Amino acid sequence: MYEDDDLLVVDKAAGMVTHPAHGATDGTLVNALLAHVQTLPGERIRAGLVHRLDRDTSGLLLVAKTDAALATLGRAMQARYIEREYRGIVIGVPDDPEGTIRGAIGRDPRNRMKYAIRTEGKPSVTHYALRERLIGTSELTFWLETGRTHQIRVHMAALGHAVLNDPIYGRSDSRLPLPGQALHAWRLRFKHPRTKQMMNFESEPPPEYVATLAMLRPPS
Repeated sequence: MYEDDDLLVVDKAAGMVTHPAHGATDGTLVNALLAHVQTLPGERIRAGLVHRLDRDTSGLLLVAKTDAALATLGRAMQARYIEREYRGIVIGVPDDPEGTIRGAIGRDPRNRMKYAIRTEGKPSVTHYALRERLIGTSELTFWLETGRTHQIRVHMAALGHAVLNDPIYGRSDSRLPLPGQALHAWRLRFKHPRTKQMMNFESEPPPEYVATLAMLRPPS
């Protein structure tokens, strides 16, 4: 979506792994980035990544192209100066149309593939607001104060409203066109690491997400 000498903003497709890991060494976003740029700062396995998205979460990702940009954006992420907004479809409708979920997140001791709210976990804060009521579901907007692995998915499952079609924290639904959980990173706002200009980006959800919304809307 954007590129200059310091950074890139990319719109990741659902189903694409962000960086190489066990069982996924080729075809990742980092592989594509290195083919495009040749060299990126940081560890090669996470080259240039300022943050990550789950494999089946689509949307905006910020990538640094220089050591200076990676250091500056990394500090901004830790200080919560980088604003990220998500859209997601969840099972049911939360009792409160807007709210904040606070729950420390750590790896689930019973399943190493999962994360859970745990007293010894890392502090995690998710804000949400109701966007649209649907049939048996609802679309929410999420704002993250922290960026833990699977944060929105863990927090919404703990609230009793798992993200739709989430195979880990909820259940898959073969009737839906989605490859996985109905979650999309649709807005990104940050200060450019060199020029200090505010940068704003927006990405509409992919066709599969839009089609799912259409399926779940009550007839007019």
